[in-house]
Amino acid sequence: METDKKQYILTAQCKSVIGTVDAVTHFLFEQQCYINELQSFDDSITGQFFIRAAFTMTGTDETGIEALRDAFAARAEHFGMQWEVADATAPTRLLVLVSKFDHCLNDLLYRYRTGDLNIEIPAIISNHPDLAHLAESHKIPYFHLPVNKENRPEQEARIRDLFQITQSDLMILARYMQVLSSGMCEEFSGRAINIHHSLLPGFKGARPYHQAFDKGVKLVGATAHFVTSDLDEGPIIAQGLETVDHTHTPEKLIAKGRDIESLTLARAIRAYSQRRVFMHGSKTVVFPEG
Repeated sequence: METDKKQYILTAQCKSVIGTVDAVTHFLFEQQCYINELQSFDDSITGQFFIRAAFTMTGTDETGIEALRDAFAARAEHFGMQWEVADATAPTRLLVLVSKFDHCLNDLLYRYRTGDLNIEIPAIISNHPDLAHLAESHKIPYFHLPVNKENRPEQEARIRDLFQITQSDLMILARYMQVLSSGMCEEFSGRAINIHHSLLPGFKGARPYHQAFDKGVKLVGATAHFVTSDLDEGPIIAQGLETVDHTHTPEKLIAKGRDIESLTLARAIRAYSQRRVFMHGSKTVVFPEG
């Protein structure tokens, strides 16, 4: 199949019933689309069905894809599908929130600059001024929004405004050391990803790697998850881990942890941007890369 044709991704989920796979694959055949990648999952416990189809169209104009969307709407309605047809080449726009730790932000900026992730970063927000130089070096607007108990509603309102103004798709908490309000979490459900410094649950609060050292851990890891009002307990998207031993001081654990956090967050963003992540109650369905 020609590779210069425009690529699209159809994702859908619904109750598990006969004909769901055919509803997608036969429809794309009827529309003379070529399926480049197809993944599906039937959850026998909850009775939910998930499917992701990456495909190319015979035509590449927007009129063609809009007609395809209109045609699929009737097919999807019959099965009660929640669905989307997205341009696979369109970058995911990230509004990045940080505090003082710079390793995850540095990694994202590098992957953004080199094209390793199909993303754009229209703005960076921080409750501290420390990392403004990183944004400036990449010509990205940096907004210093200090926060405390008194001004939190106003600060979060400004974050909401910037999310809309920058036309962002996803909010990334790249070691943003503030707890979002329950209202904020609910508003951005499925649209905000946090990186946590351990395999959840574990070592909450201050100095987590010192806690890990005191417990003599043999594994350190990181978890990227959707933000919810239950602190650090949102649906998990990606996890990473590495073995450690008694020779790892707190400083060595911190260094190793930085690497794992950066890589795990990047993996989660890649999966999200490729439409591989489905919210499924308190957990996720994440289709792997082929």
